[in-house]
Amino acid sequence: MESISCTLADVVERLEALYDPSWAEPWDAVGLVCGDPEQAVRRILFAVDPVAVVVDEALDWGADLVVTHHPLYLRGTTSVAATTFKGRVVHRLIRGGVALYAAHTNADVADPGVSDALARAVGLTGDLRPLQPSAADPRRGLGRIGDLPAPMRLREFAELAAAGLPRTAGPLRVAGDLDRMVRTVAVCGGAGDSLLGTARAAGVDVFLTADLRHHPASEHMEADGPALVDASHWATEWPWLADAARDVTSALAAGGITVEARVSDAVTDAWTATTTDLDPRAS
Repeated sequence: MESISCTLADVVERLEALYDPSWAEPWDAVGLVCGDPEQAVRRILFAVDPVAVVVDEALDWGADLVVTHHPLYLRGTTSVAATTFKGRVVHRLIRGGVALYAAHTNADVADPGVSDALARAVGLTGDLRPLQPSAADPRRGLGRIGDLPAPMRLREFAELAAAGLPRTAGPLRVAGDLDRMVRTVAVCGGAGDSLLGTARAAGVDVFLTADLRHHPASEHMEADGPALVDASHWATEWPWLADAARDVTSALAAGGITVEARVSDAVTDAWTATTTDLDPRAS
């Protein structure tokens, strides 16, 4: 059977059925950034960040749409002049006929969403439940809680998580007794230190997230909170891309629409090296 042609409006409709913009935080900026709703879409690139290397990949591959987790403009702007890197992103995308769409905190709280993919990537099995359920729908919410297949030492879980997440310049950081046994795990994709108290109250054995700061983490451990694993912000959100690509293409296929989707493997984490990567003998 011949495939039905696909427009940007068709893709946006499926994206917003999966990640309703009304679920986004009030401060967030989600949805279509640039692009004509009537333009044809044959190829969709999924990425975490709307940065230059992702634009390069989209243009080289011939993508018609880039779907990113992070918004390009999180705060209001009065100019998209190409004198800034964000303005250049907009200009290059429009010149190349490539649309840009962002699903951010609405994807964080979706069921399934960003933290579901993270939970599976670090080895959690069985049913997952939100760490902080949404008042509107307890199946949705921030973070996820799940169980490992069997109890293991914290060091073993940290190794399992490191193996399941994409590599970045820095290693995972761990707080807690490495020989303590852990089974129940909470995760939150992206910056999750606002949920430290929630993780303590949930009675989990370990909480894995990103961007943990010294004082909140120190006070959490002094209060006998669960062990902590701190990963790269980018790495904790990257596993969601494959799920989003699969779910969007499946939703389109149910309507007879076929598109090609690709997940960018460009590491767009801000940190590119640690001092252990540097040769002290280099001049």
